[in-house]
Amino acid sequence: MISFTVAFLSAFLVALVAAAGMRLRGRMARHRTGGTPVIDDEAVRRILEEGVFEAHLEDPLDIQEIEDEERRFWSEHWDEPEEW
Repeated sequence: MISFTVAFLSAFLVALVAAAGMRLRGRMARHRTGGTPVIDDEAVRRILEEGVFEAHLEDPLDIQEIEDEERRFWSEHWDEPEEW
């Protein structure tokens, strides 16, 4: 009975690790292909001619949130460094 339980739990853990590995691999593949814009020769040419590069990302940046966070960061006060 104990050997069956050990074998069952071992098989369950192996299946769990395999499923986690497959999810991680899929997540990494999606991040590699969709998250980072590819800058190729055509994009460099466009940057040189037009002066801008526009990438169509799935999750665009929220400019207002960035400005609020930057304002909060610069409004904080830190202790001045000690003079030696």
